[in-house]
Amino acid sequence: MHLDPAIDGFARYLTTERGFSVNTVRAYCADLAGLATFAEDRAVDTVDGLTLELLRDWLWTGTQAGLARATIARRSASARGFTAWLTRDGVLPSDPAVRLRSPKPGRTLPRVINRSQMQELLDRLVAAAGADDPGAVRDLAIIELLYASGLRVSELVGLDVGDVDLSRLTVRVTGKGDKERVVPFGVPAQSAIVRYLRAARPVLAAAVPAETTRSEATGGTMAVRRVTGADPAALFLGSHRQRLGVRAVYRLVAALLESMPGTGPAGPHALRHTAATHLLDGGADLRAVQEMLGHASLGTTQIYTHVSAERLQQSYRLAHPRA
Repeated sequence: MHLDPAIDGFARYLTTERGFSVNTVRAYCADLAGLATFAEDRAVDTVDGLTLELLRDWLWTGTQAGLARATIARRSASARGFTAWLTRDGVLPSDPAVRLRSPKPGRTLPRVINRSQMQELLDRLVAAAGADDPGAVRDLAIIELLYASGLRVSELVGLDVGDVDLSRLTVRVTGKGDKERVVPFGVPAQSAIVRYLRAARPVLAAAVPAETTRSEATGGTMAVRRVTGADPAALFLGSHRQRLGVRAVYRLVAALLESMPGTGPAGPHALRHTAATHLLDGGADLRAVQEMLGHASLGTTQIYTHVSAERLQQSYRLAHPRA
């Protein structure tokens, strides 16, 4: 079997049988497309040519190119999953990647915003929303909900109006692997969402972008671009009356965190890290936080205990006279 159709079949398997998310499947396919290119450069274009030596050379080449250990580890996992699937389906007589090893990805502590910085950020959003600008009111609701619930950005933009229970202060979320969970949020997030739904969303839903109504003279007749209706289900709407996209939320959070001290990624995931860390600092149970974040493994959630421990050590070194 040629490598390209085999990779396509593996992608369908990950989607239909394993229930992997679109982003996860895309990452697997990108890794395997790179493997296929590497193999074809060495005159290998079928799955029969995938050997342990070739796979090791592929990973070694990536290491020599300066790829991060996490990237090499992900590539190794992609290759092992691919060849294991081929073996189970009888395409390969034996799995060439059984003994394939890769470096363990280094675990880095996520960026966490402290409470005073978080309050400063929210105060800025409240001030901006005070002028009743619908975009600013929406942005306040987004940040309040992200911080209150620890949602992934893909989960946030996928929310429908009906997913939010304002009386019970919960939101129904579809996470990785199409797993559904119910996540709580607090009163400030509730107030921000209510204000958004009453005052901002109707305005955003009714707004018509200028570029979609511009008339153009063509052959003596006027051609008017068709204006699509607003998405009736989506909770958060963008400027074109459709569901707000992931990139728009990234830009929003990055702009808010740009002037704040701290290192690490400045995207929406920083608010997820912050929510989890503040919950544990406040005494929340680790398994409750795991359930709230939608982590399949408790070990993934435990990184936030490391964050809290590091902050405790920093405070100790600064404050204790015998540190």
